[in-house]
Amino acid sequence: MVDEYLDILAGGEWITGHSGEVFEVRNPADRDDLIAIFARGDAVDVNEAAEAAKKAYPGWMRTPAPQRADYVLRVGLMLEQRKEELAVLMAREMGKTLKECRADIQEGIDFAIFMAGEGRRMYGVTTRSELPNKFSMTIRHPIGVAGLITPWNFPIAIPTWKLFPALISGCTA
Repeated sequence: MVDEYLDILAGGEWITGHSGEVFEVRNPADRDDLIAIFARGDAVDVNEAAEAAKKAYPGWMRTPAPQRADYVLRVGLMLEQRKEELAVLMAREMGKTLKECRADIQEGIDFAIFMAGEGRRMYGVTTRSELPNKFSMTIRHPIGVAGLITPWNFPIAIPTWKLFPALISGCTA
C-alpha cells in the first residue's frame, strides 16, 4: 500500500490543499517503486501558511530563547531515534547511498544539538560609541516571519542550517 498525504500542514493544522491536485514521488532507481502521493500546494496554500506564521509570531517572539531551543533539541532527538528509517526512505526517494543519507541526517542531529545550546547564548554586542560617556549596544530580537527554500539533495541538513537559527532567534517559518 502506498502512503498518501493529501493534506497540507499550515498553522499547526492539516488542511486540504486548494488546488485539489496531487503528485507522486517515485524511486529514481526503480520508477515502478511509488513511494507516496502528496497534495500539491498552490499560491493560496503558501499565502495561508504565511498568514498562519504571522499570526503565531507574537506568541513565538515572547517565548524565551531557551524554550525555543528546547523544541530544536527535541527535533534532533527525534531525528536520532528515526535515523535509520529516515535514511532508508531518503535513499529510496533520492537515489543516494544509505551512507550519504545517514550522514545528512547526522548533520541535522548535530546541528540541532549545537543550536539548542545557542538558545542560552543570546548575547548582544556592546561597543564604544564615538560620543564620550556613551556606549552602543545591540541585542538579538525576533524580526518576523521567514520563508525558507532549500535544495532537495540534502533534505535534512540544509533545512536545519536555515531553520534552527531562525527559530531560536525568534522568527517563525
